[in-house]
Amino acid sequence: MRILKYCFLSVIFISTSLFAQEPTSTKPQGHTDQNKFRQMKDLLATPNETRTASGAPGYKYTQQQVDYVMDIRLDENTSQIFGDEKITYHNNSKDHLQYLWIQLDQNMRAKDSKTPDVKEESFKTPFNSAQSFTKNNLQERFDGGFNIEHVKNDNGSDLSYTINQTMMRINLAKPLAPGDTFKFEIKWWYNVNNHVTQGGRSGYEAFPDGNNTYVIAQFFPRLCVYNNVEGWQNMQFWGRSEFALEFGNYDVKLTVPADHKMEATGELQNPKDVLTKEQIKRFELAKKSFKDPVFIVTQEEAEAAEKQRSTKLKTWHFKADKVRDFAFATSRKFLWDAMAVDINGRSVMAISLYSKEGNPLWEEHSTRVVANTLEEYSKLAFDYPYSKAVSVHAEMGMEYPMICFNYGRPNEDGTYSERLKRGMIGVITHEVGHNFFPMIVNSDERQWTWMDEGLNSFVETLAELDYDPNYITGNLPKDIVPYMGGDQSNISPIMSQGDYVHQFGPNAYTKPAAGLYMLRQTIMGPELFDYAFRTYSQRWMFKHPTPADFFRSMEDASAMDLDWFWRGWFYTTDYTDIGVKDVKQYYLTDKPTESAKERAKRFKMDLADYPGRFIYYAEAVDGVIPQDAKSASDFAELNTYLESLSPEEKAKLKEAPKHFYEVTFEKPGGLVMPIILEITYEDGTVERKKYPAEIWRYNEFEVKKVFKTNKAITSFVIDPDLETADVDTSNNVWPKDDATAFSKFKEKVKG
Repeated sequence: MRILKYCFLSVIFISTSLFAQEPTSTKPQGHTDQNKFRQMKDLLATPNETRTASGAPGYKYTQQQVDYVMDIRLDENTSQIFGDEKITYHNNSKDHLQYLWIQLDQNMRAKDSKTPDVKEESFKTPFNSAQSFTKNNLQERFDGGFNIEHVKNDNGSDLSYTINQTMMRINLAKPLAPGDTFKFEIKWWYNVNNHVTQGGRSGYEAFPDGNNTYVIAQFFPRLCVYNNVEGWQNMQFWGRSEFALEFGNYDVKLTVPADHKMEATGELQNPKDVLTKEQIKRFELAKKSFKDPVFIVTQEEAEAAEKQRSTKLKTWHFKADKVRDFAFATSRKFLWDAMAVDINGRSVMAISLYSKEGNPLWEEHSTRVVANTLEEYSKLAFDYPYSKAVSVHAEMGMEYPMICFNYGRPNEDGTYSERLKRGMIGVITHEVGHNFFPMIVNSDERQWTWMDEGLNSFVETLAELDYDPNYITGNLPKDIVPYMGGDQSNISPIMSQGDYVHQFGPNAYTKPAAGLYMLRQTIMGPELFDYAFRTYSQRWMFKHPTPADFFRSMEDASAMDLDWFWRGWFYTTDYTDIGVKDVKQYYLTDKPTESAKERAKRFKMDLADYPGRFIYYAEAVDGVIPQDAKSASDFAELNTYLESLSPEEKAKLKEAPKHFYEVTFEKPGGLVMPIILEITYEDGTVERKKYPAEIWRYNEFEVKKVFKTNKAITSFVIDPDLETADVDTSNNVWPKDDATAFSKFKEKVKG
């Protein structure tokens, strides 16, 4: 029995020598081993008491709080906004603060703004229309910067300050000690820009009927973030990379024309002063309607209102707790509808404001999309904590706590294309979704655009597919292929500060979203991913996470080492390209092969001394199996060994395979990824196998796998559903002359 066991082990040892050798180098000439699986300790900050190695906030984590009491007045005749704000700054850090930094975002539009100076200019277009020539050469630059009337202490005395472009430093008479508060006041005004003709994330749109719709944000001086990672986050605002803000409580009074309708961040405190009894009644009905929106202001009523212009004023009073910003929208043109959304047993209001120019598209979809977004995001992240989410019709896409501004305007006759409808659904989903990232999970948009845009675009994709399973999201791995396979000199790593990236959209939105979709669907699986993603989201609700906190949380909650993925997808511009390099077919024989003889020499064995003892694998020439090929039952030594097994051991054996293949996979691309393989057999049946990315850990250029089957294999296809953003699919199919397999695959690629 011992001899039989030895013989059998020898059979296995010799016969598998072709297939289970130690990894050998197949490194292309000139390539160096970069160890794609090395840990990221060289890239991530060292954990400490404020941010733990698990990705959670540490026991010494702190963040500041800033409270605002504001009186705001909109002058519709001049399109100017006047503000008086009282600020209470809470120093919750352990540091003594010598000064405070404030963002003056509107100064990007000041006459002396440096923003135009950093933009490249050329005569790429050598001719202009009269309109564009006037705009580019004759019009005086619009002055939309802040006019600071005064900065005072809470006792009324002047406070020293210094303005550096879009930043203002408040110079404190003495350092603000840990645990202390500082109160001061700023009075200011500025000219509101026309966001349609002059661009911007805030402003007004002028309509031919003489009315404007105002969507107003970044309209007040706002405190910068002071955190445990870098102190003050006071990067200049150049117009693209967005904001980093502290949480706080807001008490805001907004004075506008009496015939305007308004929505804003927070809860309306004085509905009886600004709404009619009928409008209040309708809103109460909307709170009980979970299926269809209820009109608070109908189109007929909005059309009647826009034909007149009140000279009186009304003040709307809103309060909001634990928000990082404040925005509002106001116009006499607005229709207004709302419906309730059930978020885990709690009612939240989905609301839309839009002019008649948005109908019928907005009436049909806006509020319903808001509701769907709140439901879907709450499933993946956390229950939406605020009382409402508002979608406002404006020709842009921009987000703020509880309110966002979205595009989507039909033709004048009310018709619209399917593409426009999809675009509107997408932008509303995206901007409402920003309530979660970064309005609650409060990442730093100024530095890491992908942490809000990319994460949000990923969850948006899932929400859109829930709203419409046939929705074309544009955020799937296959959608990022043209970008990743493009000119490498025009691509930046995701982990780049937002103002310095090439191709901002793919870099900040699509590539992170596609990567996370791949991580969920292909690498981790939905169950592991969703738990880890919820863990990250709930750990960092109402806090300031960094990229390291996200990376560490995802690994900590899933027991998966994903450093290879973060390093490759986020820190490099490498791309995926995996192919079938070679397929060899083997058969069984009792005659020693040359490779078996060479292998035996390493162990000082002469195979001639073991006649009939071993089973050999021989390579088929041009895939042709010779007539004298053996089957497993032809080997007496094997039969004897099998007969020696107990009934229990025999019951665990499977049928001996008849077909043997050795497949060599190559990886010309720089990224390591799982190998997703579709195998088609001669009887038409199809099998899927997925090999983890770690298959490349010893050799990142090529690896081999063996397939032992009872049915002949007719084709191999790598990544049949385009899950890994493979930039070159010409090497994904074997055999290359298999017209059926290749044509089916190419149809998916085109689709």
